[in-house]
Parts: sequence; structure tokens; C-alpha cells
Amino acid sequence: MTDLVNKLIRTELKDLVPYESARRLFSMANAAEVETTWLNANENPYVPTVSINPEMYNRYPDFQPEPLIKGYANYAGVLPEQVLATRGADEGIELLIRTFCSSNDNIIICPPTYGMYAISAKTHGCGVITVPLLEIHGLEKAASNTSSLQLDVETILANKQKANLIFICCPNNPTGDLVNTADIINIIESTADDCIVVLDEAYIEFCAEATSVSLINKYDNVVVLRTLSKAFGLAGLRCGFTLTNNNIMDALKKVIAPYPISAPVAQIAAQTLSPDGINWMKSKVAELNALRDSFITNAKTWSFVEKVYPSQTNFVLLKLNSKLTAATAMQTFQQQNVLLRDQSKQLMLENTIRVSIGNQQQMELVNSIFSKVEQSL
Repeated sequence: MTDLVNKLIRTELKDLVPYESARRLFSMANAAEVETTWLNANENPYVPTVSINPEMYNRYPDFQPEPLIKGYANYAGVLPEQVLATRGADEGIELLIRTFCSSNDNIIICPPTYGMYAISAKTHGCGVITVPLLEIHGLEKAASNTSSLQLDVETILANKQKANLIFICCPNNPTGDLVNTADIINIIESTADDCIVVLDEAYIEFCAEATSVSLINKYDNVVVLRTLSKAFGLAGLRCGFTLTNNNIMDALKKVIAPYPISAPVAQIAAQTLSPDGINWMKSKVAELNALRDSFITNAKTWSFVEKVYPSQTNFVLLKLNSKLTAATAMQTFQQQNVLLRDQSKQLMLENTIRVSIGNQQQMELVNSIFSKVEQSL
């Protein structure tokens, strides 16, 4: 860091470690020379069929393109005025923090969870209250030899007057499991006069029945974040949605950029939200869910796997035992040009790797490599 930068940079950013996205760790440019199997960013391996019309690209796009907003409102079962299109759900996270938090305010996060909640807060200068998930044994949905990570409701509520926003990821990334709906409602009702509860549903298409979107009509302190990056196969477009009531929406619109959604993104996204586009998404979700469940069945037989986390998403988190380190597993797969994600730096997730679910051929390759690892031990 140069003397000038060191002098001018905000104090809280000097030691901040940026979020390590999948593309920061492995760029597509660096992998262009070999055929790479990308299973490290929870992307849809399938590409939807879309087209673009460059007419009017010389004009600024609409602030909130009507076909896009109506399309997503119809899909999500909400009113158009309850939908705000953003540059991915990540922009929704930043907007909420910039709108409702000052430098002396806090957010609550529940790790292990999505890392951008904390990064966005810290880059804005506000504090982060960490309330780790609790390991709950014996849940009906969990197998007898597994456990589930759930919200520490008591500690969250003990800190409610210290925070303006509570971020809850459901299904949770990187664990893949659902959060108990009763706990979510308890938190929402108990923080009605203190906090906005943000429910991140980036992976909700893989368990659509678990959505909490109806809660935005019942409570005044609820926001739901959605994205087209996962099930809809449009990660490269960066298109997400913030769903909430009019009062919160009006506040967010004071902060958002004047042209948040580019014209090509709006055109393509609107096409994928057509009846044909939604049917395509649902068919791919069904296929990926079946491949996920098959992979989980296989993973439970490998001697180097201590735990397979329950998943309602398009990824599976594996906790490895002393027979295999996460670093060794990552190296083994990289040698085969297969990219997974090491999650061992996350709180409570020592020696874990996350496997995004790819297509049939890709999952056969993953199973083959793991089987060879099993045979070598």
C-alpha cells in the first residue's frame, strides 16, 4: 500500500480481507486453455435459450424495466410495487445496509453463512454482531447420524436493540440446510419495533415450498432477497430482486443507482421469466435435485467423509475426517481440472469442502474421483 493510499484509505478498510468469490480464486481466463469442470460457485450447469434485441441500446434503460418487474412479480406471487430489481442479490444486501445503517449501527449475521453480509457491512463502516448457528441433534428431517445447524434465537433476540438488520440465509449457504420457519417468525415478531429481518432466498427454487415470501404481506419488517443466478442459470447477468413493502421500498429507492439494470440484462431476464422460461428452470431444478440426492447417497458411503450436511440446494457440504484433508481433496480435483470450494475457513466448518451439483456427466466424474480417493486410502 503506497503512502498516499495508506494515508487516505478509511481506517476500517486497512486490514479488511475482501470476499474471496469463486472467480477471484479461479478465473475463467486462467482456465481457458483446458476444459474445466466448474463446481465451485453453485451455478446452474445448463444455459437457458434467450435472444437480445439491440434496438434502443443507445438510450439509458428504464429505472425498473416494466416487463422484468411484472414478470418477476407474477413468478414470485407478489405485487409489482413490492419488487425492486438489482444487480444481483448482492446489490440488495448493500442497499439495505447503506439505507438503514450508519457507522455506529450494527447488523446481525449467523455464521457459517454467506460472507458478503459481513463484508458489505464492514466496507460501509458499520459493525457486525456474530451469532453462530447452533448444532441441533435429532431433528426429524435429519438422519440419525447427522445434525442440523439452526438459529440461536435467544442470542439473536438478546441483541435486537443493538442492530438494525438481521440477515438470515434460507436455505443456508454454505451448509445447504433450511432454517426452521417457526424460528424465523419468532424473530420477525419479536423484533417488529427494532430490526428489519432480511431473508436471503437465493436457493429457494430448489425447495420452493419453503419460501417465506408471503411474510412481506404480514409483517412490516421483512425483506426477501432473490436472484436469477442459481436455478435460472443467469449468474453472468447479475440480476436479483428485493421483495418488500412500500415503506422499505421507498427508502431503498433513495439509495439505488439511477440505472441499476442494463437493457440486455432486462431483456434476457424477462424472457427467462416467461412461462416457457419458468418451465425450463423447473425441469432443470428437478434434474439437479435428483443428482444431488444421488451424490449424497454415495458420499455417505465414503470412509473419509465424517458428515454429509443435509441439503435443499444445488450444492452439498462435506465434512472430512482425519483420513483426508480439504486441502488434499482440493488439490486432487484440481489436478483433474475440477474445481470445488474449500469452506474450511468458515466458522464451525473445519476441514469441509462444498460440491456444486453439475450435470450428469460432471457428477459421474466427481463420483469417480472420490471413488479413486476412497480406494487409495
